[in-house]
Amino acid sequence: MPEEPLDPDVDLRDPAQQRELVRHHVSVLGVIALGGGLGALARYGLAQALPAEPGGFPWATFWTNVAGCFLIGVLMVLVTEAWSAHRLVRPFLGVGVLGGFTTFSTYAVEARNLLRPDTVPLAFAYLGGTLAAALLAVLLGHAITRKLVPVEVAV
Repeated sequence: MPEEPLDPDVDLRDPAQQRELVRHHVSVLGVIALGGGLGALARYGLAQALPAEPGGFPWATFWTNVAGCFLIGVLMVLVTEAWSAHRLVRPFLGVGVLGGFTTFSTYAVEARNLLRPDTVPLAFAYLGGTLAAALLAVLLGHAITRKLVPVEVAV
């Protein structure tokens, strides 16, 4: 059985198409990097505004992830149903800005750090509460945006 190409629209034997792939990936990586830097700066700002006490509930990370998930729900409606967006909008905002803003790795580290004899209930409240709130936030962002923003009709 012959092996199928990864992208059937691209003929890698054609030098012009090879160059186009490189240009495409460079621009996507560039907007992701820019967006990621902006998202990380926003996360840092929120962490500075809501510092966590040692052994206390990590509110900054909780609200960062919940807000980021809400915005992901909003973005998915906007870029898939409401806007005819440029091809770099989704990687910039979704992967870059919101990927740099949300921080589920910090969530995991903070939950692990709360798994001490005196804070085990808090650790499980943080683990479950963040997961439930983040999933609910995506659903709410999606539902609210669908109600408020007119959807483009495909012709």
